[in-house]
Amino acid sequence: MSISDSKVLSTGPLAEEEARWTKLVKTTYQDPNGVTRTWESAERRTRPKDADIDGVGIVAILDKPTGKEIILQKQYRPPIDMITIEVPAGLIDAGETAEQAAVRELKEETGYVGVVTETSPIMYNDPGFCNTNLRMIHVSIDMSLPENQNPQPELEENEFIEVFTVPLANLWDECKKLEAEGCAIDARIGTFAEGILIAQRLKL
Repeated sequence: MSISDSKVLSTGPLAEEEARWTKLVKTTYQDPNGVTRTWESAERRTRPKDADIDGVGIVAILDKPTGKEIILQKQYRPPIDMITIEVPAGLIDAGETAEQAAVRELKEETGYVGVVTETSPIMYNDPGFCNTNLRMIHVSIDMSLPENQNPQPELEENEFIEVFTVPLANLWDECKKLEAEGCAIDARIGTFAEGILIAQRLKL
C-alpha cells in the first residue's frame, strides 16, 4: 500500500454540525468608498485560545557531503485529490510555542531531531479565502547525532506521509519534475524554490 492508492470516493455539502475543523463565515465590511459589502471566507476551528497562529511550516536542511538537501514530504490531500509536495508542517497545540511545535512536528513526521535557528513573521496562506496563518521555522539538524542516523517517523494512524530529500540547489527543477509526474506543489515549497532560483540568477 502507498499514498498513491488514496482517492476521493464522493463529495457533497458539509453540514455545520458535522464540521470539526472549519467553519464558513460571512463578513460585512465597508470599502474605501463607504459602500457596505459582504465577503465569504473560511476559518479554522482548531487555533488554541492562547495562540496567534494555526500552525508551523518547517524548513529543515541536511548538510550532506554531497551538498545541502531539504527535507520534503509527499502527502495525499483530499481537497485537490492529489499527492502534494510539502515541507513538514503541523498545527499548534495549546500552550505550545511555534518553535516547540516545529521541533515536535519534525520528530513526529520525519524522525529527525533538530534545533530552531530562525522564526519567520506570521504568514497568511490564502487571505482572500481563509484566515489560516503560520510561521515558517528554520531547524538545524546535526547529522552526527545518533538519533539522526536512522530517523523513524512517529505517524498517527490517519497520517500517511512519505519523507524524502532534494538537493537545495536543484529545488526549482525538482519541483517542475515532480509536477510533471502528477504531484501538486504546495505554495510554501514552491515559493521557497522560486526564491532560491531568483537568488541564483541574480547572484544575490
